[in-house]
Amino acid sequence: MFFCVPTIISNTFSIKSTIFYFSLSLTFLYPLNIIYSQNTDKQAFVIKSFYDEALEKQYSYQWLEFLSEKIGGRIAGSPQSLAAVEFTHQVLDSLGADTVWNQACEIDYWYRGKAEVVRLVGHAEYGDRTLRALALGGSGASPNGGLTGEVIEFKSLDEARAAGPKIKDKIVYFSRPFDNKFFKTFHAYGSAVDQRAYGPNLASKLGAKACIIRSMTGRMDTFPHTGGTLWEDGVKPIPALAISTIDAAFLTEAIRKSPAKIYVETHCENRGKKISYSVIAEIKGSEKPDEIILVGGHLDSWDVGGGAHDDGAGCVHSMEVFSILKNLKYKPRRTLRCVLFMNEENGLAGGRTYAEISNKNGEYHFAAIESDAGGFTPLGFGFDADTAFVKKYSSYFSQWDELLSPYGLKLNKGGGGADIGPLKSQKGILFGLSPDSQRYFDYHHTAQDRIYTVHPRELALGSAAMASLVYLLDQIP
Repeated sequence: MFFCVPTIISNTFSIKSTIFYFSLSLTFLYPLNIIYSQNTDKQAFVIKSFYDEALEKQYSYQWLEFLSEKIGGRIAGSPQSLAAVEFTHQVLDSLGADTVWNQACEIDYWYRGKAEVVRLVGHAEYGDRTLRALALGGSGASPNGGLTGEVIEFKSLDEARAAGPKIKDKIVYFSRPFDNKFFKTFHAYGSAVDQRAYGPNLASKLGAKACIIRSMTGRMDTFPHTGGTLWEDGVKPIPALAISTIDAAFLTEAIRKSPAKIYVETHCENRGKKISYSVIAEIKGSEKPDEIILVGGHLDSWDVGGGAHDDGAGCVHSMEVFSILKNLKYKPRRTLRCVLFMNEENGLAGGRTYAEISNKNGEYHFAAIESDAGGFTPLGFGFDADTAFVKKYSSYFSQWDELLSPYGLKLNKGGGGADIGPLKSQKGILFGLSPDSQRYFDYHHTAQDRIYTVHPRELALGSAAMASLVYLLDQIP
């Protein structure tokens, strides 16, 4: 609201009248500044109460311990994944959500089977040596009794393509390591992961018997890392495995010294289509119920370890957001949803199905926040949105700096998550929680991804950070 001082002063309009109008304008303007200051003070107090609640109660750690240690690895379609659906549904129901439901999605159930074997055999210098390995998700099975073949090493997919016919009947080995010069470990992951995602498919097309890759981590250790691999229609899935980084370095050295043969044994099965479920809880908004703010993670994990960081942490973060808001009696203006997606690791069926149904129902997600980068100390949020959305609301983001910075949080461009990615067509804003990632790929997709690698305080900080962002988004007029 604007107030103008008269510019024309008649005989009856004295200088005192001018001063009166000018003083009146200041009287109206001054309280606006006070109100803004009071509102910011209130928001700071509310955010502090979120952190107090999360750090004192630490419910997220209790729930994560059950998911990781009592249920364990939860690959989509497995009995463990269904147990996780039941457990999280019950917890969300107990938190006082208005409604909780399971949303069906169709997944491909891949089963690892008996433990895999990878062994260097008859090497001129090293003889026989077992290499620590895990089959990749989607791997094919070896023939009964396993298979043996000469190993041929490549640093890239292009090198393998150039080799062409030389690959036939060989075992292809992709050995490119993480590029550790990247400060952001997800960039290092991106620099190497193409060989896991597409390498086995290429090897099969070129006639290879099997494919081995160096594990996706920048650390030298003895733990192999599984993960998904993709097959084109009509390409036969061959045995596809990752070996630990220490074993990968050893295999490279063995090949350099003398031709090397490997024995491979896998017992993987694709058990076909199954129905699984994402778990959804909702608190209806009091003023803008048709605008949805979503928090979520993915409920499935790989079948080794306990899926504590990937992505049990994201699920309990999202559940604890509801717990914090309910315990502090916060009444949301917009509708809040907690969505625990199924099948992110090897298909994304939960995320795609959720978006399809949401679009069909004409819903609008004002914002969606995904936690899928571990339970370490949160450093902020990355965001991705339609340009018009950012232009309209970016002024609020800058105002939030003073509220979030005391907790070490920053907002940066570039973010979101795989499960909420399909919601981008609704032109809201997508956020991804950004924890400290320096240790994340030490545990990612391994048998080490267990509760003992998660610190209760760091986990609780992630819940409080997400609750704070939900609150600030909900307060936007």
